[in-house]
Amino acid sequence: MLAAGVINGTAPHPVRLTEMCEHLGNAMDRPSWLPVPDFALKAVLGEGACVVLEGQKVLPSRAKELGFSFKYPYVKDALKAILS
Repeated sequence: MLAAGVINGTAPHPVRLTEMCEHLGNAMDRPSWLPVPDFALKAVLGEGACVVLEGQKVLPSRAKELGFSFKYPYVKDALKAILS
């Protein structure tokens, strides 16, 4: 099947950065408690920091419509698979 148009390459269950870091720490059996100050992210990422600080809720609506099957719909499962 050939699909046209924009298809977001994201998992169906988005998470915030803090949740991602928490899941990564759990998957690595390490603490994830060190916050990064806003000004540091802005210094490193410039205008791109708004994506990290404010977030974007991007969902794979078109991929789901096309019947795409997600092997790891949740970030914690994907991280466990990557790190195992």
